[in-house]
Parts: sequence; C-alpha cells; structure tokens
Amino acid sequence: MPSRRGLLGRLVAVGAATIPGCSAVLSRRRNSPVSLPPNPHEVPDRQHAWDTVLHTDEHGNRHPPRHHRVLLLELDVEPSVEAADTVETAMREVESTYEWSPEGLLHALAWGTDYFERIGELDASPIRKPEVLSRTDDPDLLSYDAALVLAADVPSHLVRTETALFSESDPLEGRDLDARLGEVFSIAARRTGFHGAGLPAEHSDAEGVPNDIPQDAPMFTGFMSMRRGTQPSEDRITIDGGALDDGRFDGGTTMHLSHLSESLDDWWAMADEERVARMFSPDFSPSDVDALTDTVPFADSAFDHAAEFGVVGHHEKVARTREDGEPVILRRDFNTTDGGRAGVHFLSFQASLDDFVATRKAMNGWFLRNEHEQVTDRKNNGLLNFIEVESRANFYVPPRSDRAFPAFSP
Repeated sequence: MPSRRGLLGRLVAVGAATIPGCSAVLSRRRNSPVSLPPNPHEVPDRQHAWDTVLHTDEHGNRHPPRHHRVLLLELDVEPSVEAADTVETAMREVESTYEWSPEGLLHALAWGTDYFERIGELDASPIRKPEVLSRTDDPDLLSYDAALVLAADVPSHLVRTETALFSESDPLEGRDLDARLGEVFSIAARRTGFHGAGLPAEHSDAEGVPNDIPQDAPMFTGFMSMRRGTQPSEDRITIDGGALDDGRFDGGTTMHLSHLSESLDDWWAMADEERVARMFSPDFSPSDVDALTDTVPFADSAFDHAAEFGVVGHHEKVARTREDGEPVILRRDFNTTDGGRAGVHFLSFQASLDDFVATRKAMNGWFLRNEHEQVTDRKNNGLLNFIEVESRANFYVPPRSDRAFPAFSP
C-alpha cells in the first residue's frame, strides 16, 4: 500500500460522483487543491446523504440500516495538518473497503462542541452546547470533540470498522490500514442499536422489554416510523446560502443525539386504541394506522382533541412545526438496549438546531394543559409519560470535502 505521504501528494482527477477533493485544511497548506486517488466506490460529498441508497418499500418509504453504532470521541492531539492528514486517510481507507450502501457501510464524521471550543470557533459555528428542553427531564448535557456514526445491515461491518480504526494492528476486511482514527482520537462513549422488523422482539431479555412485542415491529413501540411524508428532504436540512455569513459551514448539517429510556411495560399494558391515541391522535383508530402508506396526515386539531378526548397524540403535536407542509428535522433514530434497558438513541439532522428545539417544544405540549384537566406535563400528552431523556449532545456534520478538522486554520 502506498504511504500516506505519497497518497496525499499525488494530484489526480476525482470522478464527478466522488468527492471533489481532500480536506480544506490539507489543501490550504499546499496552496492548491489536494486529491487522493479515486475511490473505487462512489460517495456523495454530503456525509448525511443516505437517502438515495436506502431500501424502500412499495410506498417509497425509506428504511434505515438495521444496525447502528455511534462512537463519541475525544481528541488526544492538538488540531494540526498532520492530524487532518491522518483523519482523512483513515476515512478514505473505510470508504475503499465498503461500498456506500446498507449492505456495505454508511457513515458520517461529525464534530462536537468541545472541538469548536478548542479551536475558538464555537460562537461562529452552527452548533451550541446542549440544553435542557423540558422541565420534566434532567438529562446529562454532554460535549465531545467528535462522533463517528456507523450504520449497516451487516452488524459485523460496524464491529470490524471500529476495531480496525481504533486498534493498533487489526486489518479491515484483510486491508492493512495506512492510518487509523485511534492515532488522533480516543473513544469516550459508545451508542449502539437497531431498527427494523423483528429486531426489537429479539431483545426481550433486556430490562423493560416485554415478551409480547409483535414479531414484525420495527421499533419498541410497535409502530412504523419515518414514513416518507414525515421526513424532510436532505436538501431541506443542509446548511446553504447565508446560514452563517462566511459560508464556511455550507453543505453540512447539524446533528443532535439524545438517549431516551422507555417505559415499555406501561406502554404495552394499554389497549391498542390507547397506544394509537398517544402515538398519533385520538381520532385515529388502529385500522386507520394500518391503512397509512407514505405519510401521516393531520389537521391542526391538537387543541380540539385535547379538549374533547383529554389526550393528545405525539405525531399531531410535532406536525405543528412543519414549514410549507414539510418536517424540519430528518430522523435517523434507532432502538437500543445500552445499559441493559430499553430505549431510543434519537439521532436527528437539521439545518439549524433551532429546528430541533422547536420540534421538541411542540412535543412537550405544554400549550395544551389548559384544554383538559387530564392533560398534564406528561400524562395523556403523547409519549411523554413513557420516555425519559437521559442525555443530549450536539454536533456539526461537515461535507466530506471538509470533514478533517472543519473551520481549523493551521
């Protein structure tokens, strides 16, 4: 395998379907664009651009990869051109090993609030420290230098990638790597999980996971999520044109990661109609949900429903944040049994963290408490009585062409 110095010094054309160049940090040092050899697998410049390769059903609904892992990282070295060299080369090694698909590996290297604070750019960045967003929760507010998001239908691809990138000698699918993320980062924490029919039912040995979860349920709640009409386009959640004055962060997106624990025994103790009322709306029936195809239609009737039924649904609350009929956050959340307990790692992408905050505040439903005495901060208020926020963290996901130490000036 060519040396890393040789790889980075070789100027070669990169195909239109691959990324346009190397890290901006590396290019600035050499006063000219720098490219690595063409990638054998086509990859988009947007690290968050997964939609075109995800599997779809007969209604066009995209299904996320079945297995997920998020590695939360701390920098062990100071930002530098040499460190950027290592990071970019390591990521290119992964992309050369696996195709950009659920059968191969989808991934994104995101940068956290600790990193931007470290380089003195937090105030100028599109992210900020996480905050408490509900008076009924007391989450740990976490801050990291970076996060590596991994997703695939083949669980061993996630394990092998982590092991190869953060060990000293393990190859990746037989490839001896020329650079590893472990030369730059340490793993501070890990989030693991799954999404897809049959997987929740396989985890009935975890605390709080009942035995009667349907075998075909993709999520612990039993319902399908992420219908096409409830997700924005990737264009909608990409920073573009003046989100920040200097444009340095255009082409990227912001990422929020929450860990939610779930009270599934209470959830599954309810009748089907009660679960539907709290997930969707009290004027939905189980047969209505079974008939849904590519969207979840709602009239703006949350206030009326709270007053009439004494209960309000999760979906109808968050639908109030849509702009021109389109949601504002792209959800890629997944079930988890981390810590031996049922939960969700809520992973979302949005052009501005303000969009996530607005969605969460709509989910809180505090504006509905005066409509009926049975609607409180948590009870009969969507999913709030069945979840608890354990932690929050915020990240920026740069375009692939600037993924090695974005906004850093050597």
